Amino acid sequence: MNGTHGPGTALAGSPASTGSPGDGSAPGYLAGRTLPLMVEVVRQFKRRRTLVMFGLLLALPWILVIAFKVGAGSGQPGNTLRISDLATEGGLNFAAFALSVSASFLLVVAVALFCGDTVASEASWSSLRYLLAAPIPRDRLLRQKLIVAMGYSAAAVICLPLMALLAGTLAFGWNDVRVPGTGETIAALEVLPRFGVVILYALISQFVVAALAFLLSAGTDSPLGAVGGAVGLVIVSSILQAVEALGSLREFLPTFWNTAWLDALAPQPDYSGMLKGVAVSVTYSAILIAFAFRRFRRKDVVS
Repeated sequence: MNGTHGPGTALAGSPASTGSPGDGSAPGYLAGRTLPLMVEVVRQFKRRRTLVMFGLLLALPWILVIAFKVGAGSGQPGNTLRISDLATEGGLNFAAFALSVSASFLLVVAVALFCGDTVASEASWSSLRYLLAAPIPRDRLLRQKLIVAMGYSAAAVICLPLMALLAGTLAFGWNDVRVPGTGETIAALEVLPRFGVVILYALISQFVVAALAFLLSAGTDSPLGAVGGAVGLVIVSSILQAVEALGSLREFLPTFWNTAWLDALAPQPDYSGMLKGVAVSVTYSAILIAFAFRRFRRKDVVS
């Protein structure tokens, strides 16, 4: 009556009524158990854009096989053998071709979609504030979203060349690899481990796209804007890459080293370009991810 409380009473939200004394949380609440990874994995898997994108990535190698079968014999190879001229030489040649034609755009779109849509879509559905009110700590929500988005991005980058390897082997056989440019032949079993390195490098080279898309996603409620912004970065970088007047400055562009993996399939593999590409990609992505967390911590979430 007089504002005092007995020994058995406690105010709502006071330390005596919480699961963790002194932290103001509800009984039984553990921040580490909010938004489990598997819940987010299932949520994202059930979305139509996930199923459509993976369907496209898995179908593309077979579409390319049909295209080569239909157009067999109509090509006019030049003096220098291009990677497309050797695509039908065997499974590994075909997988390398499929990766080369998809890495510069299709895989960019896939990675930008998974990473740029993950937070912005919640904001556009007006569900982001309810997730934070659950309550899910902001850093944990962003971390879980990033892990799942990167997981789907990795699956997208990996599944296409692996499906291309399967499709190419079934369609054109398991033969030794012919090198673009010189036409030299390398044993398939010797190239196979290198191709695994190539796939890993293709994934790492997409880190900048993923990080920028995630940064934009954390700051907007427009998924299309986040995805488009990341894809736009690749387009602008590719244009600047063609400006020879920039000289050595072009080496700091995020797309400059994207095709360095071709050197790994040479008779004498050279990994120096790939190492530079990894350094550039990891550096940019780490900075962008740090900005994403910093921005989201200070963001006034109203949607």
